[in-house]
Amino acid sequence: MAADCINHPSLPLFFSSSPNPSPPYFAPPLLISFKSNPSPKSCVSSCSHNQPRRSGFRSLGGVVRCRRSMTEEKPVSDNRMLVFVPPHPLIKHWVSVLRNELTPCPIFKNALSELGRLLIYEASRDWLTTISGEIQTPMAVASVEFIDPREPVAIVPILRAGLALAEYAASILPSTRTYHLGLSRDEETLQPTVYLNKLPEKFPEGSRVFVVDPMLATGGTIVTAINLVKEHGVDNKQIKVISAVAAPPALQKLSEKFPGLHVYTGTIDPTVNEKGFIIPGLGDAGDRSYAT
Repeated sequence: MAADCINHPSLPLFFSSSPNPSPPYFAPPLLISFKSNPSPKSCVSSCSHNQPRRSGFRSLGGVVRCRRSMTEEKPVSDNRMLVFVPPHPLIKHWVSVLRNELTPCPIFKNALSELGRLLIYEASRDWLTTISGEIQTPMAVASVEFIDPREPVAIVPILRAGLALAEYAASILPSTRTYHLGLSRDEETLQPTVYLNKLPEKFPEGSRVFVVDPMLATGGTIVTAINLVKEHGVDNKQIKVISAVAAPPALQKLSEKFPGLHVYTGTIDPTVNEKGFIIPGLGDAGDRSYAT
């Protein structure tokens, strides 16, 4: 079933299953809220997922016959930025654990890692090339699909807290490489400074890059990080942002600078205070992860 559109207090267009929607108005960014495990029909209508495109044949280990496939995205509205807030109960649970000021540092860090695992799972569902075919089981021949390890997927966590949010990425993505970016934010000017850059000289052709930053507040840090990634050979549609909490100032800045970008976040909070912290937010994710 296609998603309805309703007005949202902070973001211009919001997709929901509300039975009584009000007319939307169009301006970037676009917020998509989708149900977990949607059917192919609902994916096409509400989540912009398309059917797999099949191409090529090759052999892989014990595979009798196989071919490559990939589920491609069809933009909802030209090159507008899309923001996804998956309504999975576990995502809501881990966001709630993170918000609690009484959550101890080890539990906070684990909650951030679990949230990152779920968001990366959702973000990768239409981004991974597969090899499909047949293999021999102990009982009979079975149709199978594997993730194609030749297709490069990169994780770029922004230090410090990005390390925790990206910690379990390798547990769900069979073949990834991690490149670290260290950025610190001036507490007075709120401007970011790069102190560590471990990006490759050039990302392999066709790379898909997850940029992982827990807090999208004013947008200065994430914009700097994406600009650095783009300088190394990828474009907006090859990048997805993973965050725990996002706020309108950062999302607006991203939508203006990076059309076609996709952002996956655990929740969207209404505002940012004069010190650049998201309200109500969850505090300083780096300090709370590492007890500093």
